Amino acid sequence: MEQILIPHKRSRKLTEDKTLLADLRAKLKCKISIEDGNEVVLDGEPYDEYNARMVVQAFGRGFDVQKAYKLLTDNYFFKSVDLKPLFHTREQIHRVEARIIGREGKTKEYIEAVSGVDMEIFGNTVSMIGTTEQIRVADAAMQVLLGGGTHKKAYRVMEGAKRKMIREVM
Repeated sequence: MEQILIPHKRSRKLTEDKTLLADLRAKLKCKISIEDGNEVVLDGEPYDEYNARMVVQAFGRGFDVQKAYKLLTDNYFFKSVDLKPLFHTREQIHRVEARIIGREGKTKEYIEAVSGVDMEIFGNTVSMIGTTEQIRVADAAMQVLLGGGTHKKAYRVMEGAKRKMIREVM
C-alpha cells in the first residue's frame, strides 16, 4: 500500500469526477481511495503501485491524466523541480515561474516544441514528462532561466543540447 499527498485542488478534481477516478483505477490496476482530503492511497501489486504512484504524482503536479499515462511506458519519465528551496520569497518564485511561462505562454510552448516534453507549472514546482533526452534538453533551458539568464541564451543552450542529442543518436 502506497500513500501520496497531492494538492487539495487536484484531489478535489479526483473526488468530484467519478469517471476520472474509475478510469484511473482501471488503467492503473490498483484500488485508489482519497483520505483526509488530499491523501491518495494506492493498493495493488508492487509494480502496479509504482506505476500508479508516478501517474498520480504527475496528476498532482498539474498534468491531465492522458499526459500522465505516458509514464506507464518504459520510455517516459517524470521530473519535478521544487522552486521553494531555490528561491526564498513568493515574489521570487512568481518571477521565475513567469520567466519559464513567458509572455502569453510562448516560452513554455517553445521549450515543449523544441524538446518534446510536456511541461506544467503548478504551485511551487515546474514538472516535465518526457524521455530522458527530451528532459535533458528542456532542463538545459530551464537551468538558464532559473539562474537569471536571458530567454535568448536559454533558447540557444536548449537548441545546442538538442543538436548534441541528435548527433549522439546518429
